[in-house]
Amino acid sequence: MKNKTCFFLLAIILFAAPALGQISGYVSANYFKSQEDGDYFKGTFGSPLFGLIFSGDISTGFAYGAEFRVTDITDIEIDQAWVGLSSSEAFRLQGGLYLVPFGIYNRINRPHQTALINSPLHVEYCYPERWRDIGVLVDGTIGGFVYQGYLGNGLREGQTLRDGQQFEDNNKDKGKGGRVGWRLSQGFELAYSINSGKYDDEDSRKLILHGVDVNWMTEDWQIMGEYTKAIIKNPEGYTNGDVEAYFVQVVVYMGEFQPFASYQKLKYVDPYHGPGFSTLLGPGEGISVDRSRWALGVTYMPVPNIFITFEYDFNREKIITKKGDLLAVQVAVHF
Repeated sequence: MKNKTCFFLLAIILFAAPALGQISGYVSANYFKSQEDGDYFKGTFGSPLFGLIFSGDISTGFAYGAEFRVTDITDIEIDQAWVGLSSSEAFRLQGGLYLVPFGIYNRINRPHQTALINSPLHVEYCYPERWRDIGVLVDGTIGGFVYQGYLGNGLREGQTLRDGQQFEDNNKDKGKGGRVGWRLSQGFELAYSINSGKYDDEDSRKLILHGVDVNWMTEDWQIMGEYTKAIIKNPEGYTNGDVEAYFVQVVVYMGEFQPFASYQKLKYVDPYHGPGFSTLLGPGEGISVDRSRWALGVTYMPVPNIFITFEYDFNREKIITKKGDLLAVQVAVHF
């Protein structure tokens, strides 16, 4: 959106805030400095982010939710906009725009929710950042069993899987999937996710994603892990694309300080897509990425809800040898 439209919409939202139920938000800004082969060799301040989340009850059994983010100075993005029916904790129904419940990281990556400043490799490559869809979603909790299921427009074909975000369907097939999990004890959850749908304009080829995630949290530490596999169906004459990625993250809670460490691994092979691909012109150069990353850092909280994070990423690429390490610093506020 243009600046004037952006600020006008924000003014309306803030003016109407007292009537909009529960409101929370977040603000963050970053600094990046890379090695000589990286994108931020000279060092730069950037990536400012401002988000607002609204939720509330319309009447007994009916609820709504909305989330707006201001990014890239001039753009407002809508992350969520739904109305829902809630009969009990065992069954809730939402219709509208929702964050896709694939894995765990896609729904908890706001600055105050994750230790990492930079998205893990599986998020960076396997699906769109802040992956959203328009359709219907059901979810619930029955004892230790949790589930989500959804039907929406699905992903579209692009140069990479990251380019698949769309808000109008490009074919007749719908994207469908879900996540089922088990809370084996307080603070421990293990879950499996799947997403499947035709992704090309001709409605002939499927994209299938599988995921496994685990989250174990205590008062002293958190261990989080996620595995993602994508199977990209390609036209006859090309082998199918195959993507495998995982990350493991450990955070230690030490009062005001929260040191963390993460290891991430990605292998992405796709002979049909990549730079130069077009739905009109055809194949691209192909994709061949074999990358790993160690991310080490610490978050300092001088007061509750203020987060100052330092992160250093050791990036390694098997096929291309270059100096790709990155220093990131973030200041974030949650309110």
